[in-house]
Amino acid sequence: MQRNLVFKIALLAAAGLSASAIAEDLKAPPVRAPNLKPAFLGTVVSQYYDGSSDDLLTAGLGWAGLQAAFPLPLSPAPTAAELRRRAIHTNYRAVLDFSSAGGFGTLYGPNVALDGTVDPTPTAGKIAGTEYRAFADDGSGRKNVTLLVQVPDSFDPDHACIVTATSSGSRGVYGAIGASGEWGLKRGCAVAYTDKGSGNGLHDLMNNQVGLIDGTRTGAATAGTASHFTAALNAGQLASFNAAYPNRVAFKHAHSQQNPERDWGRNTLQAIVFAFYALNDRYGTPVAHGPKRVVLDRRNTLVIASGISNGGGAALAAAEMDNHQLIDGVAVTEPQIQVRATRELVIQQGATTMTTVGRSLYDYFTYANLYQPCAALSTRAAGSPAAGFLLFPNPVGPTARCAALQAKGLLTATTLADQAEEALDKLHAYGWLADSDRLHASHYRFATNAIAVTYSNTYGRFSVADNLCGFSMANTDGTGAPAPQNPLLQANIFATGNGVPPTSGVNIVYNLASGGPKLDFLAVSPSSGAADFALDGAICQRNLALGQDILTGAPLSGAMAAASKRIRRGIAEAQVGGNVQHTPTIVVQGRADALVPVNQASRAWYGVNLLSAPKAANVSYVEVTNAQHFDAFLPATVLPGYDSLYVPLHIYLIRALDAMYAHLTSGAPLPPSQVVRTIPRGGAPGAAPPLTAANVPPISASPAVGDAIQFHHHTLQIPD
Repeated sequence: MQRNLVFKIALLAAAGLSASAIAEDLKAPPVRAPNLKPAFLGTVVSQYYDGSSDDLLTAGLGWAGLQAAFPLPLSPAPTAAELRRRAIHTNYRAVLDFSSAGGFGTLYGPNVALDGTVDPTPTAGKIAGTEYRAFADDGSGRKNVTLLVQVPDSFDPDHACIVTATSSGSRGVYGAIGASGEWGLKRGCAVAYTDKGSGNGLHDLMNNQVGLIDGTRTGAATAGTASHFTAALNAGQLASFNAAYPNRVAFKHAHSQQNPERDWGRNTLQAIVFAFYALNDRYGTPVAHGPKRVVLDRRNTLVIASGISNGGGAALAAAEMDNHQLIDGVAVTEPQIQVRATRELVIQQGATTMTTVGRSLYDYFTYANLYQPCAALSTRAAGSPAAGFLLFPNPVGPTARCAALQAKGLLTATTLADQAEEALDKLHAYGWLADSDRLHASHYRFATNAIAVTYSNTYGRFSVADNLCGFSMANTDGTGAPAPQNPLLQANIFATGNGVPPTSGVNIVYNLASGGPKLDFLAVSPSSGAADFALDGAICQRNLALGQDILTGAPLSGAMAAASKRIRRGIAEAQVGGNVQHTPTIVVQGRADALVPVNQASRAWYGVNLLSAPKAANVSYVEVTNAQHFDAFLPATVLPGYDSLYVPLHIYLIRALDAMYAHLTSGAPLPPSQVVRTIPRGGAPGAAPPLTAANVPPISASPAVGDAIQFHHHTLQIPD
């Protein structure tokens, strides 16, 4: 029997746990118990894929089909099968460097076997098996979290395993298929997916159209409680809102009023329980009357929680709340994780003590939202990949932002050059490393403001009708004004969307812009009279994060004070304690991560974990140089310059999962905490030479002294 499973049984026995002691929605029945459908599950639908015309991993496209552009144009009325195929194609490419030069098809990918053997056949990588899908809900139809389990034909009940693949970002249920999903399917494990209460839940308010679990769209009244997401507005409220703010939309992550992040760990555990139910539905012992009997339970099935970004944070949160030992190990990369208390923790990199660590996501994003566009003009950010995108469609935006910050007293320097350097210094003081300097331009253009808007709404459980800080979501025309939805894009958003604007034509709109509502990047702030990327809205967001006016220092009052309290209460609900209860864990993050800075996330979480259980912790932290958050930006054809500066972090997720599997099955020790020093590909932006194994050295079983991460007397010491 697998080593960790023996340990798991001992823990269960010592705790005196029984099935009746497990919370109803996290119950995993023991062997010989009836295989009853978990109470949180709605209707379960299953579908078999033959591994030829269609399959679990590549949707019938094979590895070469995933690498190539999708072979068909968008359909005006796509079927559920068409949406699934395109969703897998989209999501696979959305989290990986899918280029040959970046290692896809040679160092990783569906056609690369577990032992590294490469099958160049274009159709390689297809995996036959059965897919199970259902909503998890509390009976209200308001949550409707999508769960999905894939069981490959290669699954062996005698060596049973489950791997979680909670979606990254705000993506739909297939969001992690190219990450831990692929690894699990190749290993012959069942893969447990969840969209964790976000996904591409678009409610077109003008036309009152919503999506269903399979991605097809219909009227909200027709969908009823089967809707993936319908904004909580009655008919009168909807009509009033549409009259005042035409052409707006609501997104599930922002506007569900559920604060889904508080349940990301729970959703991951629910996906595991669903996987046990599906497996026992297939392999359980038939009886004369009633449901099959359980043959696979937490005692004889290996479970690894995994994921990237928000999915990685969900895996850590699941391990922390896993009081019934469903999870045997955790292996994640770049987790978006927020710890409650870091006051006793000190983080040092080399001889430098980090002054700002462990801040909440909304805190550091609202700070970045102020200063990133100005900091991107720093000489230290010269050569930023895709810096030109920051100037489109508003070429004066960065300089206008610098000037407006100075005029409001948020910068003191009087020249543009000095303002840019001061803004970047502020980001460094707030936890970003110099490794991230060249990433602020592209991150601000594609992520920062949209995330600040989304998370302020979700943490505060605000309605779309609240227009918090004057922001809304809509398609925009060439002038930046809100425009009607594009029916073709909307019909396919399940397959092409990422769950948060900008996506599938939907952008962030600043309603309070001078001259009328505008795309945030074109908005003129009333207070400055300049097209400064809606600085007034960014200041409002920052005020809500701190509970005070950042221009005067005065506490907020009235509605703003109440909104700030709601947001900060929601943040507290999403924060974790940092103790994974002795669960073996490997956390990997890129040092250059500008989206989820290491000082705010992985370093802080790892340090707090060691503070909470310094002698019992079985946790490794691996920090990878020259790696950042978005592997999907690495292909030369996407954002030239990323290819020459950064290496794919995905390779280290594979290695972390391999190491965890070896630890749990054969007792191999976890790798020590360390810095892995990679070698960028170099070359001209957009023309970097091919990635080789030399660029991405392995995680060492015995790192050099100068690479070892240490923890002494409340201080986490990271080598330069």
